[in-house]
Amino acid sequence: METIEAVIARSLTAKSTELLPYLPYILQDLWELGASPKDVIELITKHIPVSANTQVLDLACGKGAVSVNLAKQLGCHVKGIDIMPEFIDYAIEKAKAYGVASLCAFVVGDIRASVQVEQHYDVVILGAAGDVLGHPATTLNSLKKTVKQHGYIILDDAYGIDDNDNSHPTKRQWLEIFDKSGLKLLAEKIIDEDECIALNQVQQACILKRVNALKKRYPDKVELLDGYIKSQQDECALLENDIYGVTMLLQKDDHDETLDSVQLKRG
Repeated sequence: METIEAVIARSLTAKSTELLPYLPYILQDLWELGASPKDVIELITKHIPVSANTQVLDLACGKGAVSVNLAKQLGCHVKGIDIMPEFIDYAIEKAKAYGVASLCAFVVGDIRASVQVEQHYDVVILGAAGDVLGHPATTLNSLKKTVKQHGYIILDDAYGIDDNDNSHPTKRQWLEIFDKSGLKLLAEKIIDEDECIALNQVQQACILKRVNALKKRYPDKVELLDGYIKSQQDECALLENDIYGVTMLLQKDDHDETLDSVQLKRG
């Protein structure tokens, strides 16, 4: 299995694990590192009945922006898991600042292991984690295990434009994957192009500022740090030109659950 350090580096567009110790500093000005809290909350409030008993699992939660905002605005319980201790520390402090510490539990952990043991949630969220859990079908089957019967999955990913581009499935290809995985697409939120460009510009300015400071402090790391900026710029160009960023709301299919139950009984 690929090392968790390599997985983290790739999910954060770092080409080398050597960059990992510098990422908390580089990303210190950014709270929202994955899915948009606004988009997630919009999808949930429109399509999912939420109460004080609702349990949400936020995988690769980053600094807890989605978790904290969900707890604050909807009053549900959220457990966030991320491999970066600095991100989890930040999330804990944000939960305290927002007055929702009693509703949020943040844990340092490898989400590849978490999906094997976490169960019975009403909603699971995976935000901008790339292929940490494997290819799309593998990822979805892992996420399904964490939610209750008829539970919900919120996946922050992208639609490819070209059927022949294997980097990101097109919407048609995603729908085929959902069908085979026993899931149905209830709703989607595609990021607006202008909004995407504006967000990228703000985030890149923050990142560049911190990278430039590090380059002065560590001149022997200039090539490493410049490589990170290049990978960030490539990611932004991809989002702005070649794919559509999308947050998808999925639900376990009733028929799929019935088949699972029958198979278990026969086994």
